[in-house]
Amino acid sequence: MHDSTRSPTASTRFLKGILPINRRAALRDALAGISLASMDIPQVLGYARIAGMPAVTGLYTAFLPLLAFALFGASRHLVVAADSATATIFASKVSSMAAMGSPEYVALAGMVALQTAALLLLARLFKLGFLADFLSRTVLTGFLAGVGVQVSIAMLGDLFGMAVPYPSSRSVAQFVYVIGHVTRAHGLTLGLALLVIVAILACKRFAPRLPMPLVAVIGSIAASKAFDFAAHGIAVLGPVDGGLPAIRLPDVTWQQCLDLMPVAASCFVMIIAQSAAAARVFAQQYHEDVDTNSDILGLAAANAAAAISGTFVVNGSPTQTAMAERAGTRSQFGQLVFAAVVAVVLLFLSGYLRYLPHCVLAAIVFTIAIGLVNVQSLKDIRAESPGEFTLALVTAGAVVLMGVEHGILLAVALSLLRHVRHSYHPHTMVLTPVAPGKPWRFMPTQPGAMTAPDLIVYRFGADLFYANDHLFVAEVQQLVDTAADGLRHVVVDAGAITDLDYSAARTIGELIETLRGRGVAVLFGRVNRFLRSDMDRHGLTRVLGAENVFDTLHEALAAAGVNPAAHESEPL
Repeated sequence: MHDSTRSPTASTRFLKGILPINRRAALRDALAGISLASMDIPQVLGYARIAGMPAVTGLYTAFLPLLAFALFGASRHLVVAADSATATIFASKVSSMAAMGSPEYVALAGMVALQTAALLLLARLFKLGFLADFLSRTVLTGFLAGVGVQVSIAMLGDLFGMAVPYPSSRSVAQFVYVIGHVTRAHGLTLGLALLVIVAILACKRFAPRLPMPLVAVIGSIAASKAFDFAAHGIAVLGPVDGGLPAIRLPDVTWQQCLDLMPVAASCFVMIIAQSAAAARVFAQQYHEDVDTNSDILGLAAANAAAAISGTFVVNGSPTQTAMAERAGTRSQFGQLVFAAVVAVVLLFLSGYLRYLPHCVLAAIVFTIAIGLVNVQSLKDIRAESPGEFTLALVTAGAVVLMGVEHGILLAVALSLLRHVRHSYHPHTMVLTPVAPGKPWRFMPTQPGAMTAPDLIVYRFGADLFYANDHLFVAEVQQLVDTAADGLRHVVVDAGAITDLDYSAARTIGELIETLRGRGVAVLFGRVNRFLRSDMDRHGLTRVLGAENVFDTLHEALAAAGVNPAAHESEPL
């Protein structure tokens, strides 16, 4: 597998996610697409509920957007439709601007999708697919866990059959209200919801291929119509518009467009991160090329299609992509069949959705939400890296306490800060004799550490730039200050340094002059051609003396009067 984002032909081909295909593969994918539709239609209805949109708009996300990605995208596996994370992101903001489910709310949601499409198109034009790498898996796990908790809390009102007077962005207030009014729960509603939740979770455990959410939807619709659930106090969806979506642009004001831009930016970040991760996982599994920039174009087209068809932001969903893979799809042809099934439902079956109980839809969403809390991944992170586990928890807590929009921004900031921290304070070591007469080994830097009576070999574990040059200087100075008398050479093992900026070159040049004044010569070993180019450009080679810059550590040690072969225990 390789990333073909730089291939001009790969990025301009249409139907790359479908072609090549033969009759046998088409039949296989068609049957898998029907199976996927049976599992996924209840989910997209649930995602519409998370988004605060009319139920039918969930079906819209699996129609034109799905077709648009199949035409323009590259991934053969990615399912692009409604997704809980992006639905929660925009709902947390738009719900404060208009009543959920109202025509104005739908228009605002469409504008978020259109703005997200524009951002994705810009990312494609400037080949910004690499941005997917800047949201670490750790904080993404924490973010999705926070979304899972927030969505679970948001569903409690429907599960208990009570109206909660707080928007979905105020999770704590919602939770406190439901707990404080639990005695007002509607018994039949709660009982039906618990039955659906138990049935879905049991099937996930013992019969994962059984589309229990679809069974729950069909069964509850039939029971609701037969026994008139609405007359018994169980809230139902009510009339649902049928037919294919009308094509029109969202009608919003200029000020509303400006207010929605931060929301679109948050959705953009989540789409880039989640879609790229899902596409790469399944491409690697089937030894296929990855064309991230073409996928971004497909995602832009899908969100533009969502905007003009009256629905909300769509995303490359890891959960739905995994469902499609389990169903047997191996190309976007299966997703085209899924879209065709959705079209049949919209044209001929949408009228039955009026009988669907809110609590059943909330129960389906609740099971999706708790699935976002990946307990096993959190356990693994905690066992392997407690610091990263803390980052995941902080991100999850921010989503629950501050809202999804702020949570995604914090997730990006924490990912970048973690990357900067590694570069800012990298591992450093000194080549040290383990015992008299024994081979040398690189050990963590400590004051007084020396390689030989007149020599210190110091290894710096990152590129040198303005933020970490002071660490380099401080450690080298401390090593020199605490060294035994007679120190004559400091050899810098530059094997991990590939880049040197202007500030670092000046700072290190000053250090070299200072040490030279104290009778200590500085040599650089294992200098690669990229570092040498930077050293020449910034004048550091001149300060050091070209005779003190070496391609290998052996040469640097020999110049310092040491025979490395007599002490070697690892490649130098």
